[in-house]
Amino acid sequence: MTEKLWKIEPSGPLRGDVTVRGAKNAVSKHMVAAMLGSEPSTIRNAPDVGEVGITAAMLEHLGMRVERSGEEITIVPGPVADPNVPKAFTGLNRIPILMLGPLLHLAGEAFVPLVGGDPIGRRPVDFHVEALRAFGAEVTIAEDGIHARAERLVGTRIELPYPSVGATETVLLAAVLAQGKTVIRNAATEPEIIELALFLQRMGAGISFSPDRRIVVEGVPRLGGAQTRLAGDRIEAFSYLVAGLVTGGEVRVHGCPQDRLVTPITTLARMGARFEITDDWIMASAPHGLRPAAVQTDTHPGFATDWQTPLMVLFTQADGMSVLHETVYENRLAYVPALQSMGAEIEVYDTCLGGPACRYHDTGAVHSAVVRGVSKLRGGDVTMPDIRAGFSAVLAAAVAEGPSTLRGVHHIERGYHRPVEQFRALGLSLRSQ
Repeated sequence: MTEKLWKIEPSGPLRGDVTVRGAKNAVSKHMVAAMLGSEPSTIRNAPDVGEVGITAAMLEHLGMRVERSGEEITIVPGPVADPNVPKAFTGLNRIPILMLGPLLHLAGEAFVPLVGGDPIGRRPVDFHVEALRAFGAEVTIAEDGIHARAERLVGTRIELPYPSVGATETVLLAAVLAQGKTVIRNAATEPEIIELALFLQRMGAGISFSPDRRIVVEGVPRLGGAQTRLAGDRIEAFSYLVAGLVTGGEVRVHGCPQDRLVTPITTLARMGARFEITDDWIMASAPHGLRPAAVQTDTHPGFATDWQTPLMVLFTQADGMSVLHETVYENRLAYVPALQSMGAEIEVYDTCLGGPACRYHDTGAVHSAVVRGVSKLRGGDVTMPDIRAGFSAVLAAAVAEGPSTLRGVHHIERGYHRPVEQFRALGLSLRSQ
Protein backbone atom coordinates (compact mmCIF):
# COMPACT_ATOMS: atom_id res chain seq x y z
CA MET A 1 0.00 0.00 0.00
CA THR A 2 1.38 3.41 -0.96
CA GLU A 3 2.19 5.64 1.96
CA LYS A 4 -0.07 8.67 2.26
CA LEU A 5 1.76 12.01 2.25
CA TRP A 6 0.99 15.65 2.82
CA LYS A 7 2.84 18.24 0.77
CA ILE A 8 2.82 21.67 2.40
CA GLU A 9 3.89 24.98 0.88
CA PRO A 10 4.10 27.88 3.33
CA SER A 11 1.39 30.35 2.31
CA GLY A 12 1.63 33.18 4.80
CA PRO A 13 -0.48 33.87 7.88
CA LEU A 14 -3.30 31.44 8.57
CA ARG A 15 -6.61 33.24 9.04
CA GLY A 16 -10.22 32.25 9.28
CA ASP A 17 -12.70 30.17 11.22
CA VAL A 18 -12.50 26.60 12.52
CA THR A 19 -15.26 24.67 14.25
CA VAL A 20 -14.13 21.88 16.55
CA ARG A 21 -16.28 18.88 17.34
CA GLY A 22 -16.20 16.56 20.35
CA ALA A 23 -12.85 15.29 21.53
CA LYS A 24 -11.19 12.13 20.25
CA ASN A 25 -10.43 11.44 23.90
CA ALA A 26 -14.15 11.58 24.74
CA VAL A 27 -16.06 10.01 21.84
CA SER A 28 -14.51 6.54 21.98
CA LYS A 29 -14.96 6.32 25.78
CA HIS A 30 -18.65 7.25 25.42
CA MET A 31 -19.00 4.52 22.80
CA VAL A 32 -17.60 1.97 25.27
CA ALA A 33 -19.86 3.25 28.06
CA ALA A 34 -22.89 2.78 25.78
CA MET A 35 -22.19 -0.99 25.80
CA LEU A 36 -23.46 -1.06 29.38
CA GLY A 37 -26.94 0.23 28.56
CA SER A 38 -30.06 -1.86 28.14
CA GLU A 39 -31.26 0.56 25.45
CA PRO A 40 -29.61 2.51 22.59
CA SER A 41 -27.50 5.60 23.30
CA THR A 42 -26.76 8.48 20.96
CA ILE A 43 -23.63 10.65 20.95
CA ARG A 44 -23.90 13.93 19.03
CA ASN A 45 -21.21 16.35 17.81
CA ALA A 46 -18.91 13.38 17.25
CA PRO A 47 -15.72 14.08 15.29
CA ASP A 48 -14.94 12.37 12.00
CA VAL A 49 -11.71 10.72 13.17
CA GLY A 50 -10.07 7.35 12.68
CA GLU A 51 -10.48 6.56 16.37
CA VAL A 52 -14.27 6.33 15.89
CA GLY A 53 -13.99 3.75 13.12
CA ILE A 54 -11.54 1.60 15.10
CA THR A 55 -13.76 1.63 18.20
CA ALA A 56 -16.92 0.95 16.15
CA ALA A 57 -15.29 -2.10 14.55
CA MET A 58 -14.43 -3.52 17.98
CA LEU A 59 -17.96 -2.95 19.29
CA GLU A 60 -19.52 -4.57 16.23
CA HIS A 61 -17.33 -7.64 16.66
CA LEU A 62 -18.51 -7.93 20.26
CA GLY A 63 -22.15 -7.90 19.17
CA MET A 64 -23.17 -4.23 19.39
CA ARG A 65 -24.67 -2.30 16.49
CA VAL A 66 -23.10 1.04 15.62
CA GLU A 67 -25.02 3.50 13.46
CA ARG A 68 -23.27 6.61 12.15
CA SER A 69 -25.08 9.51 10.54
CA GLY A 70 -23.19 12.76 10.09
CA GLU A 71 -22.09 13.92 13.51
CA GLU A 72 -24.30 11.40 15.35
CA ILE A 73 -23.30 7.96 16.56
CA THR A 74 -25.89 5.56 17.97
CA ILE A 75 -24.81 2.45 19.86
CA VAL A 76 -27.44 -0.30 20.02
CA PRO A 77 -26.36 -2.77 22.74
CA GLY A 78 -26.91 -6.44 22.16
CA PRO A 79 -25.92 -9.75 23.73
CA VAL A 80 -22.16 -10.22 23.62
CA ALA A 81 -21.50 -12.53 20.69
CA ASP A 82 -17.82 -12.99 21.52
CA PRO A 83 -16.17 -11.44 24.62
CA ASN A 84 -12.78 -11.48 22.90
CA VAL A 85 -11.55 -8.35 21.15
CA PRO A 86 -9.64 -9.67 18.09
CA LYS A 87 -5.86 -9.55 18.09
CA ALA A 88 -6.10 -7.65 14.82
CA PHE A 89 -6.74 -4.58 16.98
CA THR A 90 -3.42 -4.97 18.80
CA GLY A 91 -1.64 -1.65 19.13
CA LEU A 92 -4.17 0.47 17.23
CA ASN A 93 -5.36 2.49 20.21
CA ARG A 94 -5.89 2.26 23.96
CA ILE A 95 -9.63 1.50 23.91
CA PRO A 96 -9.49 -2.33 24.38
CA ILE A 97 -8.30 -2.05 28.00
CA LEU A 98 -11.40 0.05 28.79
CA MET A 99 -13.65 -2.74 27.50
CA LEU A 100 -12.56 -5.21 30.18
CA GLY A 101 -14.91 -3.93 32.90
CA PRO A 102 -17.99 -3.70 30.63
CA LEU A 103 -17.31 -7.18 29.17
CA LEU A 104 -16.98 -8.69 32.66
CA HIS A 105 -20.40 -7.25 33.52
CA LEU A 106 -21.96 -8.44 30.27
CA ALA A 107 -20.27 -11.81 29.74
CA GLY A 108 -18.31 -12.70 32.88
CA GLU A 109 -15.10 -13.03 30.89
CA ALA A 110 -13.01 -11.04 28.42
CA PHE A 111 -9.86 -10.97 26.37
CA VAL A 112 -8.36 -7.76 24.97
CA PRO A 113 -5.17 -7.42 22.92
CA LEU A 114 -2.26 -5.30 24.01
CA VAL A 115 -3.01 -1.61 23.85
CA GLY A 116 -1.38 0.88 21.54
CA GLY A 117 -1.81 4.59 21.04
CA ASP A 118 0.93 7.14 20.70
CA PRO A 119 4.51 6.15 21.61
CA ILE A 120 4.90 8.98 24.13
CA GLY A 121 6.20 7.01 27.07
CA ARG A 122 5.17 4.15 29.32
CA ARG A 123 1.45 4.07 29.87
CA PRO A 124 1.38 0.89 31.93
CA VAL A 125 -1.71 -1.28 32.19
CA ASP A 126 -0.78 -2.05 35.81
CA PHE A 127 -3.18 0.58 37.21
CA HIS A 128 -6.05 -0.89 35.15
CA VAL A 129 -5.23 -4.49 36.06
CA GLU A 130 -4.84 -3.82 39.80
CA ALA A 131 -8.11 -1.87 39.82
CA LEU A 132 -10.03 -4.75 38.18
CA ARG A 133 -8.49 -7.21 40.63
CA ALA A 134 -9.68 -4.97 43.48
CA PHE A 135 -13.23 -5.44 42.12
CA GLY A 136 -12.75 -9.21 42.40
CA ALA A 137 -11.75 -10.07 38.83
CA GLU A 138 -9.15 -12.70 37.97
CA VAL A 139 -6.82 -10.98 35.53
CA THR A 140 -3.91 -12.58 33.67
CA ILE A 141 -1.47 -10.71 31.47
CA ALA A 142 -0.20 -12.77 28.55
CA GLU A 143 2.22 -11.93 25.73
CA ASP A 144 -0.63 -11.21 23.35
CA GLY A 145 -3.10 -9.51 25.66
CA ILE A 146 -5.09 -9.58 28.88
CA HIS A 147 -7.53 -12.29 30.02
CA ALA A 148 -10.10 -11.55 32.73
CA ARG A 149 -12.90 -13.47 34.47
CA ALA A 150 -15.41 -12.52 37.16
CA GLU A 151 -18.74 -13.88 38.31
CA ARG A 152 -19.60 -10.52 39.82
CA LEU A 153 -17.66 -7.29 40.29
CA VAL A 154 -17.96 -5.93 43.82
CA GLY A 155 -17.46 -2.30 44.83
CA THR A 156 -14.13 -1.46 46.40
CA ARG A 157 -11.82 1.35 47.50
CA ILE A 158 -9.12 2.22 45.01
CA GLU A 159 -6.30 4.72 45.40
CA LEU A 160 -4.57 5.38 42.11
CA PRO A 161 -0.78 5.86 42.38
CA TYR A 162 -1.11 8.69 39.84
CA PRO A 163 -4.27 10.49 38.60
CA SER A 164 -4.28 8.55 35.33
CA VAL A 165 -7.10 9.39 32.93
CA GLY A 166 -7.29 5.88 31.48
CA ALA A 167 -7.23 4.14 34.85
CA THR A 168 -9.93 6.46 36.20
CA GLU A 169 -12.07 5.59 33.17
CA THR A 170 -11.52 1.85 33.75
CA VAL A 171 -12.65 2.18 37.36
CA LEU A 172 -15.74 4.23 36.43
CA LEU A 173 -16.80 1.74 33.77
CA ALA A 174 -16.36 -1.17 36.19
CA ALA A 175 -17.91 0.56 39.21
CA VAL A 176 -21.25 1.68 37.77
CA LEU A 177 -22.71 -1.87 37.67
CA ALA A 178 -20.61 -3.33 40.49
CA GLN A 179 -22.35 -4.51 43.64
CA GLY A 180 -22.07 -1.86 46.35
CA LYS A 181 -20.02 1.32 46.67
CA THR A 182 -16.71 2.19 45.00
CA VAL A 183 -14.49 5.05 46.12
CA ILE A 184 -11.75 6.24 43.75
CA ARG A 185 -9.02 8.30 45.40
CA ASN A 186 -6.50 10.36 43.43
CA ALA A 187 -8.82 10.19 40.41
CA ALA A 188 -8.18 12.17 37.23
CA THR A 189 -10.49 15.18 36.85
CA GLU A 190 -9.93 16.12 33.19
CA PRO A 191 -13.01 17.56 31.40
CA GLU A 192 -13.30 14.33 29.40
CA ILE A 193 -13.58 12.35 32.69
CA ILE A 194 -16.36 14.63 33.93
CA GLU A 195 -18.09 14.33 30.55
CA LEU A 196 -17.97 10.52 30.72
CA ALA A 197 -19.27 10.51 34.29
CA LEU A 198 -22.17 12.78 33.33
CA PHE A 199 -23.04 10.46 30.43
CA LEU A 200 -23.03 7.44 32.76
CA GLN A 201 -25.22 9.40 35.19
CA ARG A 202 -27.71 10.02 32.37
CA MET A 203 -27.73 6.27 31.80
CA GLY A 204 -28.70 5.84 35.46
CA ALA A 205 -25.35 5.49 37.26
CA GLY A 206 -24.93 6.73 40.83
CA ILE A 207 -21.86 8.96 40.68
CA SER A 208 -20.81 11.82 42.93
CA PHE A 209 -17.70 13.98 43.07
CA SER A 210 -15.99 14.72 46.38
CA PRO A 211 -13.13 17.09 47.22
CA ASP A 212 -9.51 16.05 46.87
CA ARG A 213 -9.83 14.01 43.67
CA ARG A 214 -12.35 11.52 45.08
CA ILE A 215 -15.15 9.99 43.02
CA VAL A 216 -17.81 7.88 44.74
CA VAL A 217 -19.88 5.41 42.70
CA GLU A 218 -22.94 3.60 44.06
CA GLY A 219 -23.43 0.51 41.90
CA VAL A 220 -26.84 0.02 40.28
CA PRO A 221 -28.37 -3.20 38.88
CA ARG A 222 -28.91 -1.85 35.36
CA LEU A 223 -28.30 1.15 33.12
CA GLY A 224 -30.55 2.50 30.38
CA GLY A 225 -29.69 4.45 27.27
CA ALA A 226 -28.80 8.15 27.08
CA GLN A 227 -28.27 11.00 24.67
CA THR A 228 -25.50 13.56 24.92
CA ARG A 229 -23.79 16.26 22.90
CA LEU A 230 -20.02 16.28 23.27
CA ALA A 231 -18.31 19.56 24.08
CA GLY A 232 -15.63 20.79 21.68
CA ASP A 233 -12.13 19.31 21.76
CA ARG A 234 -9.91 21.53 23.94
CA ILE A 235 -6.69 20.08 22.48
CA GLU A 236 -7.82 20.75 18.92
CA ALA A 237 -9.10 24.23 19.80
CA PHE A 238 -5.76 25.23 21.33
CA SER A 239 -3.86 23.75 18.40
CA TYR A 240 -5.73 25.91 15.87
CA LEU A 241 -5.36 29.06 18.00
CA VAL A 242 -1.61 28.42 17.92
CA ALA A 243 -1.75 27.83 14.14
CA GLY A 244 -2.88 31.42 13.76
CA LEU A 245 -0.34 32.85 16.21
CA VAL A 246 2.68 30.94 14.92
CA THR A 247 2.11 32.14 11.33
CA GLY A 248 1.34 35.75 12.28
CA GLY A 249 -2.35 35.37 11.49
CA GLU A 250 -5.46 34.86 13.59
CA VAL A 251 -7.81 31.93 13.84
CA ARG A 252 -11.29 32.09 15.34
CA VAL A 253 -12.22 28.78 16.97
CA HIS A 254 -15.89 27.90 17.41
CA GLY A 255 -17.37 25.09 19.47
CA CYS A 256 -15.03 24.85 22.46
CA PRO A 257 -16.17 26.53 25.68
CA GLN A 258 -13.80 28.99 27.32
CA ASP A 259 -13.75 27.04 30.59
CA ARG A 260 -11.88 24.22 28.85
CA LEU A 261 -9.08 26.61 27.81
CA VAL A 262 -8.59 28.78 30.90
CA THR A 263 -4.98 27.76 31.54
CA PRO A 264 -3.63 27.89 27.96
CA ILE A 265 -5.40 31.18 27.22
CA THR A 266 -3.54 32.77 30.13
CA THR A 267 -0.28 31.12 29.04
CA LEU A 268 -0.62 32.54 25.51
CA ALA A 269 -1.66 35.96 26.85
CA ARG A 270 1.55 36.09 28.92
CA MET A 271 3.44 35.46 25.69
CA GLY A 272 1.82 38.51 24.08
CA ALA A 273 -1.30 37.05 22.48
CA ARG A 274 -4.47 39.12 22.45
CA PHE A 275 -7.83 37.42 22.77
CA GLU A 276 -11.39 38.08 21.81
CA ILE A 277 -13.72 35.69 23.66
CA THR A 278 -17.47 35.30 23.28
CA ASP A 279 -19.91 32.56 24.23
CA ASP A 280 -19.56 31.15 20.70
CA TRP A 281 -15.91 31.55 19.73
CA ILE A 282 -12.36 32.42 20.81
CA MET A 283 -9.89 34.32 18.63
CA ALA A 284 -6.18 34.94 19.25
CA SER A 285 -3.71 37.24 17.53
CA ALA A 286 -0.23 38.58 18.35
CA PRO A 287 0.14 41.88 16.46
CA HIS A 288 3.27 42.85 18.40
CA GLY A 289 5.05 39.51 18.33
CA LEU A 290 5.55 36.85 20.98
CA ARG A 291 7.53 36.73 24.21
CA PRO A 292 9.15 33.56 25.62
CA ALA A 293 7.66 31.62 28.51
CA ALA A 294 8.38 28.81 30.98
CA VAL A 295 5.63 26.17 31.03
CA GLN A 296 5.23 22.95 33.00
CA THR A 297 2.69 20.33 31.92
CA ASP A 298 0.55 18.66 34.56
CA THR A 299 -2.69 16.82 35.16
CA HIS A 300 -5.90 18.85 35.02
CA PRO A 301 -6.35 21.69 35.86
CA GLY A 302 -2.71 22.26 34.92
CA PHE A 303 -1.32 22.80 31.42
CA ALA A 304 -2.24 19.60 29.53
CA THR A 305 0.53 17.49 28.04
CA ASP A 306 -1.30 17.42 24.69
CA TRP A 307 -1.02 21.23 24.49
CA GLN A 308 2.76 21.25 24.66
CA THR A 309 3.48 19.96 21.14
CA PRO A 310 1.98 22.97 19.32
CA LEU A 311 3.37 25.22 22.06
CA MET A 312 6.89 23.99 21.31
CA VAL A 313 6.58 25.22 17.72
CA LEU A 314 5.20 28.54 19.00
CA PHE A 315 8.26 28.85 21.27
CA THR A 316 10.48 28.74 18.17
CA GLN A 317 8.78 31.94 16.96
CA ALA A 318 8.90 33.79 20.32
CA ASP A 319 11.73 36.28 20.79
CA GLY A 320 13.97 34.76 23.46
CA MET A 321 14.54 31.59 25.49
CA SER A 322 11.55 29.46 26.47
CA VAL A 323 11.48 26.43 28.75
CA LEU A 324 9.15 23.41 28.67
CA HIS A 325 9.00 20.88 31.52
CA GLU A 326 6.97 17.74 30.71
CA THR A 327 5.78 15.90 33.83
CA VAL A 328 3.05 13.59 32.49
CA TYR A 329 4.81 11.30 29.95
CA GLU A 330 8.53 10.66 29.99
CA ASN A 331 8.93 10.23 26.23
CA ARG A 332 6.72 13.07 25.06
CA LEU A 333 9.66 14.97 23.53
CA ALA A 334 10.39 12.21 21.00
CA TYR A 335 9.17 14.55 18.23
CA VAL A 336 11.82 17.21 18.91
CA PRO A 337 14.44 15.80 16.46
CA ALA A 338 11.98 16.36 13.59
CA LEU A 339 11.65 20.03 14.55
CA GLN A 340 15.44 20.30 14.97
CA SER A 341 15.86 18.95 11.43
CA MET A 342 13.70 21.86 10.25
CA GLY A 343 15.96 24.39 11.98
CA ALA A 344 14.34 24.67 15.40
CA GLU A 345 16.92 25.58 18.08
CA ILE A 346 15.86 23.19 20.85
CA GLU A 347 18.02 21.55 23.51
CA VAL A 348 16.56 18.72 25.57
CA TYR A 349 17.56 17.68 29.09
CA ASP A 350 16.97 14.83 31.54
CA THR A 351 16.63 17.28 34.44
CA CYS A 352 13.59 19.19 35.71
CA LEU A 353 13.64 22.70 34.25
CA GLY A 354 10.94 25.35 34.46
CA GLY A 355 9.25 23.90 37.56
CA PRO A 356 9.79 21.87 40.72
CA ALA A 357 11.27 18.38 40.59
CA CYS A 358 8.74 15.93 39.13
CA ARG A 359 8.37 12.14 39.22
CA TYR A 360 10.92 11.82 36.36
CA HIS A 361 13.64 13.54 38.43
CA ASP A 362 16.76 11.33 38.42
CA THR A 363 15.19 8.71 36.11
CA GLY A 364 17.23 9.67 33.05
CA ALA A 365 14.06 10.49 31.11
CA VAL A 366 14.56 13.38 28.70
CA HIS A 367 11.63 15.56 29.69
CA SER A 368 12.69 19.22 29.62
CA ALA A 369 13.47 21.48 26.68
CA VAL A 370 14.99 24.92 26.19
CA VAL A 371 13.94 26.65 22.97
CA ARG A 372 15.69 29.65 21.42
CA GLY A 373 13.55 31.92 19.27
CA VAL A 374 13.06 33.40 16.83
CA SER A 375 14.24 30.40 14.77
CA LYS A 376 14.20 30.44 11.00
CA LEU A 377 12.54 27.15 10.16
CA ARG A 378 13.10 25.46 6.81
CA GLY A 379 10.98 22.93 4.97
CA GLY A 380 11.83 19.29 5.42
CA ASP A 381 10.82 15.66 4.99
CA VAL A 382 9.31 14.68 8.32
CA THR A 383 7.67 11.53 9.64
CA MET A 384 4.96 12.14 12.24
CA PRO A 385 5.45 9.76 15.21
CA ASP A 386 2.08 10.41 16.89
CA ILE A 387 -1.10 12.48 16.75
CA ARG A 388 -0.01 15.61 18.62
CA ALA A 389 3.49 15.65 17.17
CA GLY A 390 1.85 15.40 13.76
CA PHE A 391 0.01 18.66 14.31
CA SER A 392 3.22 20.36 15.45
CA ALA A 393 4.91 19.25 12.22
CA VAL A 394 2.12 20.87 10.20
CA LEU A 395 2.58 24.12 12.15
CA ALA A 396 6.35 24.04 11.60
CA ALA A 397 5.82 23.42 7.87
CA ALA A 398 3.33 26.31 7.72
CA VAL A 399 5.89 28.80 9.06
CA ALA A 400 9.01 27.36 7.38
CA GLU A 401 10.85 28.59 4.30
CA GLY A 402 10.32 26.15 1.47
CA PRO A 403 8.07 23.13 0.96
CA SER A 404 7.72 20.20 3.35
CA THR A 405 6.70 16.58 2.98
CA LEU A 406 4.94 15.03 5.97
CA ARG A 407 4.67 11.26 6.39
CA GLY A 408 2.69 9.22 8.90
CA VAL A 409 -0.36 11.42 8.36
CA HIS A 410 -2.67 8.60 9.49
CA HIS A 411 -1.76 9.63 13.04
CA ILE A 412 -3.20 13.12 12.69
CA GLU A 413 -6.27 11.78 10.86
CA ARG A 414 -6.87 9.38 13.77
CA GLY A 415 -7.19 12.28 16.18
CA TYR A 416 -8.24 15.49 14.40
CA HIS A 417 -11.54 16.19 12.66
CA ARG A 418 -10.94 16.55 8.90
CA PRO A 419 -7.61 18.34 9.26
CA VAL A 420 -6.97 18.75 5.52
CA GLU A 421 -10.24 20.66 5.05
CA GLN A 422 -9.66 22.74 8.17
CA PHE A 423 -6.11 23.78 7.24
CA ARG A 424 -7.06 24.57 3.66
CA ALA A 425 -9.94 26.72 4.91
CA LEU A 426 -7.36 28.75 6.87
CA GLY A 427 -5.33 29.32 3.71
CA LEU A 428 -2.62 26.68 4.00
CA SER A 429 -1.39 25.18 0.74
CA LEU A 430 -1.72 21.48 1.56
CA ARG A 431 -1.86 18.62 -0.92
CA SER A 432 -2.76 15.13 0.25
CA GLN A 433 -1.43 12.33 -1.96
